[in-house]
Amino acid sequence: MAFQATLPLQSVVTTASELWPSLSGALQTPWRNFGRPRPSPPSPSRQNHTGYSSPISNHIQSEAAGRPSLIRSLGTQSTQTPASSTLPECLATVPISSLRRQGVMQGSIAVAPTAMGIFNPVSRNGLGRCNPLTRTLPSFRMGRQYSALSQVGPFRLSAIPNGVRFGLNQQRSIWSGSNSSHSQLSHMEQTANNNPQNPVAQNTFYSALLRANRPDIVTQRYESGRFASNPGCETLYLRALERLGSVVQTGNMNSSDQPMPQNNTNMSHDQLNAVAQAVGARVRGGNAAVARAGTGAKEAPLYVVVEESFGASVFKTLKFFLWFGLAGWILFTIVTMLVESLGMLKRVGGNTHAEAKPELQKTRFSDVQGCEEAIEELQELVEFLKSPEKFSTLGGKLPKGVLLVGPPGTGKTLLARAVAGEAGVPFFYMSGSEFDEVYVGVGAKRVRELFAAARTKAPAIVFIDELDAIGGKRSERDHAYAKQTLNQLLTDLDGFDQGSGVIFLAATNFPEMLDKALVRPGRFDRHISVPLPDVRGRIAILNQHMKKMQIGTDVDTSLLARGTPGFSGAELENLANQAAVYASKRKATKITMLDLEWAKDKILMGAERRSAVIQEKDKIATAYHEGGHALVALFTPTADPLYKATIMPRGHALGITFQLPELDRVSMAKAEFLAKIDVFMGGKVAEEMIYGDDMVTSGASSDLQGATTIAYAMVTQFGMGSAKLGNVDLHSNYKNLPTETKQQIWDEVRDIMESSKKRATDLLTAKRKELDLLAKALVEYELLNKVEIESVIKGEKLEKLKPLPHVPMKAPELTGRLSIAGVPLPPDVKGPGEGPAGAPSPVPGGNEPPRPYPAA
Repeated sequence: MAFQATLPLQSVVTTASELWPSLSGALQTPWRNFGRPRPSPPSPSRQNHTGYSSPISNHIQSEAAGRPSLIRSLGTQSTQTPASSTLPECLATVPISSLRRQGVMQGSIAVAPTAMGIFNPVSRNGLGRCNPLTRTLPSFRMGRQYSALSQVGPFRLSAIPNGVRFGLNQQRSIWSGSNSSHSQLSHMEQTANNNPQNPVAQNTFYSALLRANRPDIVTQRYESGRFASNPGCETLYLRALERLGSVVQTGNMNSSDQPMPQNNTNMSHDQLNAVAQAVGARVRGGNAAVARAGTGAKEAPLYVVVEESFGASVFKTLKFFLWFGLAGWILFTIVTMLVESLGMLKRVGGNTHAEAKPELQKTRFSDVQGCEEAIEELQELVEFLKSPEKFSTLGGKLPKGVLLVGPPGTGKTLLARAVAGEAGVPFFYMSGSEFDEVYVGVGAKRVRELFAAARTKAPAIVFIDELDAIGGKRSERDHAYAKQTLNQLLTDLDGFDQGSGVIFLAATNFPEMLDKALVRPGRFDRHISVPLPDVRGRIAILNQHMKKMQIGTDVDTSLLARGTPGFSGAELENLANQAAVYASKRKATKITMLDLEWAKDKILMGAERRSAVIQEKDKIATAYHEGGHALVALFTPTADPLYKATIMPRGHALGITFQLPELDRVSMAKAEFLAKIDVFMGGKVAEEMIYGDDMVTSGASSDLQGATTIAYAMVTQFGMGSAKLGNVDLHSNYKNLPTETKQQIWDEVRDIMESSKKRATDLLTAKRKELDLLAKALVEYELLNKVEIESVIKGEKLEKLKPLPHVPMKAPELTGRLSIAGVPLPPDVKGPGEGPAGAPSPVPGGNEPPRPYPAA
């Protein structure tokens, strides 16, 4: 039987204990069955499952085939006798519990026998079974009749166990009551055989077999296909395969002894196990076994269970992270190259330092005009960079830093580039806004990198534009990170060695905002002022920018320079460029004075509003208003010379009168201030003379603002009031002045305004005829210069003027006597094109630009 033949023998004594029951049974054959019932026939379940053979019987047959000499000495039949052959009657009651099968290792038979090794293989009732009398007792007669072993099993010797497991198993068999365990297994097997279609019974039997360390029986029953199965049985089958996989790997069991399923006709079980071992060998340190029967074909795939070792799992994980990191690095590199090549995601702060090569610096001092004093001071830096030993012979030191101070557009950056171009050294340029970004510490880092790059290429020039962006005054309430950039700049400026050949230049429009520690001597030793150019400077700048332009013979740069007071070099360049563009639009071959005047007027007052719809009466009123300004400016001795007058709408002004000073002024006298106020009041006085006090419009609002500003400054700042106020500065502490003093100030301002109005009224009353002639000419021509104005007021006939690039709007012809609100116009005004008519537009400031006084 399967569970009574599991003890192997190791020596000759073991072999004798196996053969003695058979020999004694053969001697007792004549009286054997006397008084004993005949053995019951095999159970139906055994008869039905003819395809299922006992695993122990098959294993004994294979081992008997491996030991033919022992079988021949016993004179038995061939070991290949079928399990269904009839057992001789004399051997019917021979117990085979002593023939239990165990795994055997090659070479274990060669172990030297010991006393324990000799007697341990004998089970608890082994000697009793050798006695024919004791075997007739009921306890020995209740043998299991439903075993899967054949009746000739006792003659098939089991394998010799290995020396390691032999002692342990036999000790457990002797002292732990193996008979009860085998009885339970026999009962479970009988139950499973009686219920072949009950998966629960099969599952219970499989579990018991696994606990008894018999996975081979589990695989044989499951693969026979004769017994029911469920997921639990499949799980136990897979577990048995895992155990058999370890047995096959150590050589304890020949996989060819296992029966194959009926549908596996393509590959033998040995081949399937070889495939499993090959799969396991691919895994480092892993084990593999056939998990489910199959042929390896598409319709019957071969399932293999692979169990990886710990080292293989660690290696696999490390390899995954290695490949993942490599792929991520390659992807990041590709994306970075694409971003840099396509110009996407540029940094907000720009480059760390923008270096201009010496050969790329073509700017020279000859290209800079209008700031001769600044150029002269910077010449020393050029000589130091070219020959520093020239200044060190007497122990002198050149300044570490030079601060260029001046209004915007005066040429501070151009001067720094000219210094680098003259000296032929590298030029490092950065704007103050490029240092700091959203990240803390970036500004200080870029300052260090900028100065380090300059030191490596000394002699060199470092230029920082808009220094006030990073060099503003510090306060105690500022955070520490807000002062890091300035502190680093102070440190690098202190660390600058005079002999290093590096000059630090900076430019700012607001020197009063810089920190005192930054502008002190030792860091910025020199402060060079770059002011706005004067008349001579503007002439030189205009000539410099017009060198490469096609200029007409009528262009007078001195006249343009006089008409552009307060213009910087950048604004003059813009003027010349706009004139060139305007001439190109007209398809002219050269730039004329007309183009330059158009560009200047556009910059001062805005573009011409030629599309604006201006009524004829508004045009006439504007002509009288501007005629009043022009006549007062022309006939007042201390006023600035008249330049031109126009009624062409520009910006917010309906007309404007230009005055040009001969040269730039650095101070003005009281008479000159009063003359300016008289010119402001001339427009309103002209309207009162033509239309009356009740018809004066709001077009003179800007004139009143400019005149009041000048009168208030004369009283409060310049001490040009009456003797009541005296020579006192009333502007700085105006809020703390007593009420009586404030009232006196405004009384003085009112007196100045009324005096100017009276003088303008007297002048225009005396020049009423000239006023009518000038207004008529302005309506007809829209623009008159000083020479033309003088000709008109003399009554001379003007030649047909050249039309402007855009033909001015013509007023519609009117018939009859013109009047406004029932008030007839003067008799010398006959109609359109011959004199003013109508009232000005009630738009505030409509006739004058928002300037303190009329200017060119």
